[in-house]
Amino acid sequence: MEQPISVVVMTFLSLIVLAALTLPFLVHKVEEELEIFLLICGVCAVSISQAWSGHLLAEALKEPIAITAAVLVLGVLFKRFGHWISHAVHFIETKTGPGILLFLTVFFIGLFSSLLTAIIAALITAEIIKLLDLTPSQKTQLAVYACFAIGFGAILTPIGEPLSTIVIAKLKADPYQADFFFLLRLMGIWIAPALILFGILAARLANRPLTQKPEETSSSETYAQIAIRAGKVYLFVAALILLGEGLKPLAARTITHLSKYALYWINSLSAVLDNATLASIEIMPSLPKESLVFLLASLILAGGLLIPGNIPNIICASKLGIKSREWARAALPVGLLLMVVYFILLSIVL
Repeated sequence: MEQPISVVVMTFLSLIVLAALTLPFLVHKVEEELEIFLLICGVCAVSISQAWSGHLLAEALKEPIAITAAVLVLGVLFKRFGHWISHAVHFIETKTGPGILLFLTVFFIGLFSSLLTAIIAALITAEIIKLLDLTPSQKTQLAVYACFAIGFGAILTPIGEPLSTIVIAKLKADPYQADFFFLLRLMGIWIAPALILFGILAARLANRPLTQKPEETSSSETYAQIAIRAGKVYLFVAALILLGEGLKPLAARTITHLSKYALYWINSLSAVLDNATLASIEIMPSLPKESLVFLLASLILAGGLLIPGNIPNIICASKLGIKSREWARAALPVGLLLMVVYFILLSIVL
């Protein structure tokens, strides 16, 4: 009698994934209240999987606090002292030009996100984008390129983001004995070209001066708006924790005994499912290095496709008012093309 129940559970979990992938683009109200929608999906997934526990509830309530606090505190600091960033950005543009400014912003934000953490890198990125004289669609494109770059760069050290933290934790024993610089040695050669590419794509958005000499004024954003945005980020992160735990049975059933080539494309699920969750299931010390590179590359790339795929996406979309359809319109073409290119290159080289 257990197998039919298992099939029913898998079916309902699959429907939740389908809903998370499609409804934000089909229903305007869902797009407007994406945090609430994903939270409902997470509660449903955990309930269907019968995964509720005191530990999970505590984690869902506690884990978003650090991210929310960072968003709140830095939001207030940017409001009070954001003119310093304005002066710095304007100075760099006057010395280098608008194209180089955008290239340097995306490249170095991505590179140093491994030390700044993805959260702080995303907050700085959003603050810079707000200052630039770009159209709304150009700002969305720039945010997408920057968040892809942050996703790539943050994996280089275990402090950059949860994905890299989990990978190092799971590989610290034999045979890899992963240390602080393990991922830099493993993925660096595949990360650097991507950072350069996203910098070049960003530079192409500049066809006129992007900044003006800043005035000594604080941001027009109110403290209430800053607090509301921080609250939305809290709900978003809590929703992803619940969704990741609830969908674990589906992920585990789906990826069991699959080849690295199949897993590469299965990892497209990280567009809506926290890539750290998939990494916790897939990454094992028994995997050869070639498979590790395959899996990590796909998790990073797919994480940029949709807003829920990565914390930087969530922060930038929230701070810049980017909706799901706008993000997907900018991210899916470049992200899917890069997934194909990386798949071909990795298959040939590895």
